[in-house]
Amino acid sequence: MQVVPIESRTVTALNNQIREGVIRAVRILEGEPGPDNFALKLVNIEGDFFSPRHRHNFDQVRLQLEGSFDYDRDGCFTPGAIGYFPEGTRYGPQTSSGNTWNLLLQFGGASGSGYTAESEEEHAAAALREKGKFEKGVYTYFNSDGTKINQDAYEAVWEHIHGRPLVYPKERYERPVFMNSNAFKWVPLKDQPGVASKMMGVFSERETKLAFYKVDSAAKLALEENSFYFVLSGTGEVNGGAVGKHTTVHLKRMESGTLAANADLECLQIKLPSRCN
Repeated sequence: MQVVPIESRTVTALNNQIREGVIRAVRILEGEPGPDNFALKLVNIEGDFFSPRHRHNFDQVRLQLEGSFDYDRDGCFTPGAIGYFPEGTRYGPQTSSGNTWNLLLQFGGASGSGYTAESEEEHAAAALREKGKFEKGVYTYFNSDGTKINQDAYEAVWEHIHGRPLVYPKERYERPVFMNSNAFKWVPLKDQPGVASKMMGVFSERETKLAFYKVDSAAKLALEENSFYFVLSGTGEVNGGAVGKHTTVHLKRMESGTLAANADLECLQIKLPSRCN
């Protein structure tokens, strides 16, 4: 189990800048290369941002903390909005202005395509800039006969890393799933006194789970394996370690724990998908 206070991390610029806008991030946790890889971060976008409608071969979860983020036909995120962005499903275009913060988890989805490490993407983006340019989420270059080629920025980076065409997983969902957590009601958990939940949903055959919890002062929340718990407010302890606002608790497979609240506490659980067979 890992307990990561947000104070132990710093804000850094994203070096693989392939979208428009000033993007910074607090890198909270990263996994290991392979189908179960992930990256959890707080993302700050300042000024005008634009990204064209596109898709990925991995899953994403986004929770809006500050500011607003427009996904065009898919909807607009304001604080409290949370979304599940499935692999293979197109979304956007995305635009924002001002100053926004969101929690972003990117991870391998149900197809087993995995998630490519950010460090690999940074090196690939730098190499691609030697023969082309990134602009408004599109990578443009000229091939040997002078033909102009436009390609989605992420797709170009992925193919440079892996040396083969990116084959997107079939769409399990026609659109990303957007939810307004502020409209959900708290439901007390019968087996955990002083704890209530807002179940956002369980997604795909591998059962990715999103849920919010409210833990009253002196109450305890049982933590599930293979999950992230991101504290939104309040204070408490996890196996003797202190937690506060924006602390992340990560439990790997077969791990368990208990979150004891010292003051009324709210948190988000993201349970990662089960392994592919």
